[in-house]
Amino acid sequence: MTGGGGFLGSYVVEKLRERGVENIFIPRKADYDLVRIENVRRMYDDAAPELVIHLAAIVGGIGANRANPGRYFYDNLMMGVQLIDEARLRGVKKFVATGTICAYPKFTPVPFREDDLWNGYPEETNAPYGLAKKMMLVQSQSYREQYGYNSIFLLPVNLYGPRDNFDLQSSHVIPALIRKCIEAVERGDDRIVCWGSGKVTREFLHAEDCARGIIMAAESYDRSDPVNLGAGFEISIRDLAEKIASLTGFRGKLVWDASQPDGQPRRCLDVTRAEREFGFRARIGFDEGLKQTIDWYRGCIA
Repeated sequence: MTGGGGFLGSYVVEKLRERGVENIFIPRKADYDLVRIENVRRMYDDAAPELVIHLAAIVGGIGANRANPGRYFYDNLMMGVQLIDEARLRGVKKFVATGTICAYPKFTPVPFREDDLWNGYPEETNAPYGLAKKMMLVQSQSYREQYGYNSIFLLPVNLYGPRDNFDLQSSHVIPALIRKCIEAVERGDDRIVCWGSGKVTREFLHAEDCARGIIMAAESYDRSDPVNLGAGFEISIRDLAEKIASLTGFRGKLVWDASQPDGQPRRCLDVTRAEREFGFRARIGFDEGLKQTIDWYRGCIA
């Protein structure tokens, strides 16, 4: 399982072990740079897998995407293309590819339906990353058609939860806001600065729920039609920031820096295909998940 040492990967490993899976091979980047084909082949030689779950990605928030468009395109593209092709050549029974919500067109009608994936260009700040990951869908479908290869392509929405990345240079919106609010409370600051207008909307899925969905799909979904993994709700970034401020005890002012990009205008998934095809529905309520995440971060810095 690539990315098994990361945020989402840690939850997938837990869920696999709960199901009695003992032989889980997790390649570390220091040992296997999967952008390079010789390392992909060596990893497959060492692991001899029956199933591959590909979670590894070079990823970050809006700022990181703006700073690294070339790297995010090349590294993610090469990992996916080479991993799938080498899996097919070696007769690996199934390949589970995880894409990204960033693959959807910028102005996708809400809720996002899988059939709308090709109806426009992604939001510019994360298009290189989104398109690189979406090429795994093209590969999955074309390989099934030509070679009969069993691979699937899942589209998780924005993830959050304990163990997330709280580095302000590369984190996504929820951990960034949690850290800013907690640090502001500790310093006694009366304001924090938030990126963008606050008007755009997002949907969030707890990483534990996402891990459960990935494993359910790995167990029982065997088609190359893309499948959304989400919680099926929408919240504005302004409302999100106010909610996190309340939960962290920050009583100061939220200042919106409109000179910074908003990203995609709206995000909310149609999640009916996942429920229909393999019975997945999110279980963890958003407020509950936010409290878990805040408590976890506080524990890390205590």
